Amino acid sequence: MREIKRVHTITEVHEIYGYEKPKHPLVTVLPIDERMMQFDYGEINYAFDFYQISLKEGVRGTFSYGRNDYDFQEGTMTFIKPDQVVKVERSQMDTEGGGWTLIFHPDLLRKSPLGRTIEEYSFFNYEVREALHLSDDEKKSLTDLAEKIKAEYQQNIDKHSQDIIIANIEMILKYCKRYYDRQFYTRTNLNKDFVSKFEEVMREYYQSEKPSELGVLSVKYCAQALAMSSNYFGDLIKNETGRSAKEHIQTYIIEKAKTKIVGSSASISEIAYDLGFEYPQGFNKLFKARTGINPSQYRRLN
Repeated sequence: MREIKRVHTITEVHEIYGYEKPKHPLVTVLPIDERMMQFDYGEINYAFDFYQISLKEGVRGTFSYGRNDYDFQEGTMTFIKPDQVVKVERSQMDTEGGGWTLIFHPDLLRKSPLGRTIEEYSFFNYEVREALHLSDDEKKSLTDLAEKIKAEYQQNIDKHSQDIIIANIEMILKYCKRYYDRQFYTRTNLNKDFVSKFEEVMREYYQSEKPSELGVLSVKYCAQALAMSSNYFGDLIKNETGRSAKEHIQTYIIEKAKTKIVGSSASISEIAYDLGFEYPQGFNKLFKARTGINPSQYRRLN
């Protein structure tokens, strides 16, 4: 099992790669250059106590966190949040194009509105292979904002500095949300294929013994079956259909339940267990929430 090295501070990051002492203790913008990409990471995984947003240009190599490997490509962005474990499989990487990485500690945001809303940016929970792919104009917009952050902490810090830095971080996040929505939109044919596969996963699940083994079908199960992170899968389905993955699953379960209620003599409890519910009360609650009546009333009406 690999050793996990925890990196607590921005200063430690600078020391690891041999950069000069940071100008600000809670935020830095570093170039993705030879010092970073040719660093010998060895057989060690890394866990960071801060957020990291990276724009990589012309960088190729193998990098991973979570369960998946990712090959760097031109103009991609990746997002890492505190406590995610990162590993780099190759010590030598082509750094012809470079890029930058923005690193900021949660303490920077504690008292700001962004500190309360940053969890809403679900792409911090995407797998690396679900990276954001940027156009040249998009890269320029984000790089300009990163440069503004860097310029702000390099000058004399005053009472406005933190607000301006946080405002630019938030602007980067908002642009990335827009660009991810664009990416979902421009890949609509591929996404429709995933919607079809999602429907197939639901059918196969309820045609098997898995409900009795694993319980009610979950978003996490569907995402794993389609080799996606739960957050990326949920956002893709919502963008493509206007409904959440959870809503799709519940609709499918209710339709299956209606067929069983009307087309069989099985008791409501038996139907609930067949659909993966541990207790019939949970099934009754969901059925009434989605139809306005309980399963027994539905059977009497039909």
